[in-house]
Amino acid sequence: MRKLMQGIIACIISISSYAQNGSFSLQQCVEIALNNNIPVKQNELLLQSARADWQKAKANLLPDVNGNWGYGWNQGRAIDPFTNSYIDQRFSSSGAGLSAGLTLFGGLQLQNLIRQTGYAYHASEMEWQQSKDRLTLDVLLAYLTVLNNEDTWRIMSEQAEVTRRQVERLTVMVKEGAVGSYLLSDMKGQLSGDELAAINNYNALQTAKLDLSQLMNIPYNKDMQVERLTEADLLEMYPTNAAEIYTASLQNLAQVKAVDLRVKSMAKGVQAAKGGYYPYLRLNGNLNTNYSSVSSMSVPTTLAEINTGQYVMVDNIKNPVLAQQQNYTSQKISYNNQFKNNLGTYVGLSLNIPIFNNLQVSTNVKKAKLSEKNAVYEAENTKLILKQSIEKAYQDMASAYERYKVLQEQVAQYKESFRSAEIRFNLGTIVSTEYLLTKNNYDRAKLNLTQTWYEYIFRTRILDFYQGKLAL
Repeated sequence: MRKLMQGIIACIISISSYAQNGSFSLQQCVEIALNNNIPVKQNELLLQSARADWQKAKANLLPDVNGNWGYGWNQGRAIDPFTNSYIDQRFSSSGAGLSAGLTLFGGLQLQNLIRQTGYAYHASEMEWQQSKDRLTLDVLLAYLTVLNNEDTWRIMSEQAEVTRRQVERLTVMVKEGAVGSYLLSDMKGQLSGDELAAINNYNALQTAKLDLSQLMNIPYNKDMQVERLTEADLLEMYPTNAAEIYTASLQNLAQVKAVDLRVKSMAKGVQAAKGGYYPYLRLNGNLNTNYSSVSSMSVPTTLAEINTGQYVMVDNIKNPVLAQQQNYTSQKISYNNQFKNNLGTYVGLSLNIPIFNNLQVSTNVKKAKLSEKNAVYEAENTKLILKQSIEKAYQDMASAYERYKVLQEQVAQYKESFRSAEIRFNLGTIVSTEYLLTKNNYDRAKLNLTQTWYEYIFRTRILDFYQGKLAL
């Protein structure tokens, strides 16, 4: 155990050296945690999804344009798309079209949907920020826990060293017969207790480092070091009262902004659902053409003279009357030419008037109103819990501050008392029990002072967090 304690003291010295060469600052710990934390990344994905919904809602105001093309083979009785008449033969056909539409009026559903998804996107943005703020607060607590356990370990190690020096002094005095062996036994028992406390605090320090490493999502390293904080933060009482903190939180805290935006989003959802009661006016246009493999055209070839069956009398002789006749041949019409020649267009308005749709619109409106009411309850409950949490956090902070002030005085008094007791014990004017009692009082006071200081720092950071200004 003595070798372990000597190793612990050596580690304390190496900590100071390592801190000078390089260690994690609180800012670095927070940045690493934010970059590596999977739930924060998942919230960012939810934010991107909400943004996509918002962009989709805005795109609904744009016209939709669609094209189509097809080619097929027909067998048996069918309608020739070129002549629009029935034929009974095998042929192939093709068609192509381009359609476009634009919503002119839809009960303002599209506009309200844009506002609804916009509020939802900004709410997701605040929820993402809230997840980052929460993680930052967790990292801060773990960071302060490391420092607290480090200081506690240092204090206990130093006190064990003080006790060890007394053991060494008494060992010599017992050998010389200057004091009784019972004094040495008492001091050895105290040394064992001090060493055990130091070991327990060392293990607590490693557990705190493990917790911080897990929050940062990095491999655990027992030699991990963090930068120290200064006591300048504790020069005076926290300057803001609970009511002022709550007022600031309603304006700045991401969690409050998120629930308020959800309420606005649900309100726009109600308006969007009510738009289903109104007529739906739409502008439509089409461009179509087709092709048939049996389509053909007559092409003129040669001219021929034919007897018309009529005649004229010339010198009492019947002379037949001839006429020229144009001869034609059938020729297939090409695919491209048919597509050009068969083009047709359409432009028109369509009005859809809702009369009865199985109560779907009224049901959607009712559900939207319920969602809005639930969002309002959620916002009210969030603010109620927030107010209670702020009041509790402020009370804890004030209590820590008052205890710290008292403990400062207690440590100063116990320090002087221990200094005097150590002198008298070394002179042999007091017994070991009195000396150990004074020493233990001093040790406990220093530990309580250290723990209370870190508690106060953490409580003030919580109050900063509630105001949306968490300082690192």
